[in-house]
Amino acid sequence: MANDGPVQHGYPHLETVRASITALYKRLSYDTVQAFATSVAPVDVTFCDTDDLYLGAQRVARELVRHYRLPDARLIVSFREMKHAANVELAAGPEYFVELNDRFRTHRRDIGAALAHEIMHVYLHRLDLSFPGTRENEILTDTATTYLGAGWLLLDAYREDGASSQKLGYLTPEEFGYVLAKRSLVFGEDPSVWFTSPQAYTAYVKGMARAREDEQQPPLTAAGWAGRRRYARDRRAHAPHPGAPYAFTPDGSAGGLRVSFPCPTCHQRIRVPVRGRVRARCGLCRTVLECDT
Repeated sequence: MANDGPVQHGYPHLETVRASITALYKRLSYDTVQAFATSVAPVDVTFCDTDDLYLGAQRVARELVRHYRLPDARLIVSFREMKHAANVELAAGPEYFVELNDRFRTHRRDIGAALAHEIMHVYLHRLDLSFPGTRENEILTDTATTYLGAGWLLLDAYREDGASSQKLGYLTPEEFGYVLAKRSLVFGEDPSVWFTSPQAYTAYVKGMARAREDEQQPPLTAAGWAGRRRYARDRRAHAPHPGAPYAFTPDGSAGGLRVSFPCPTCHQRIRVPVRGRVRARCGLCRTVLECDT
């Protein structure tokens, strides 16, 4: 939790974020991801200053448990002084104890954001889905929270001005915006209408621009002129330029090639023959891709 301290910006964790999206599709399946097409609604997690602190926190926790489809999980929420925003004990269940930073006693509007992240820890724990290393695992948790419909709360908790700042989670604001944009492109949902923080909206716009770039990389037909020209040069050389998202391999026929590239939706790598116009379907997220190989 960045509290009146510097907020990191940009996309320093982008590769882990993309790997997290791929891992979600692999572990959950396409059909299960589609079951999260509707985000948690603001009205279900709104916390007013007049609400009882503990009863209100329990109510929001129950709504997030319902959203994540964890009907047999019971969250016990408490508050204490601590360095981080929150903590959850990942026991066998069905009861899980969540501790929230004392700061949330007076910043109640962000309790839903903190709980969304912690309850996602429970969800991933039950799935037995994790990444090695604390930071990578927290990035996975932020990404899963956002992609499965509750992470807009985390981005909306980001506020920054000349005198103070606040940000929850391990992703940068732009990375939260990127994952929200990836979700929006899949489900046709616009989360920006729920933002109360103007900085959150700005981060979402930047994230959407970055997500759109994923759909405009060769060999996809939506790639721009410069990208297509460079791709053609790399194809003739049978070798991609440094940093290119695609790679070439022999396909077994005389002089034939195959090109592999990440799916712009789930980032699973797709491999197709190099033979001009090709329509490919990602076997993981079922996205149909128009390619010019």
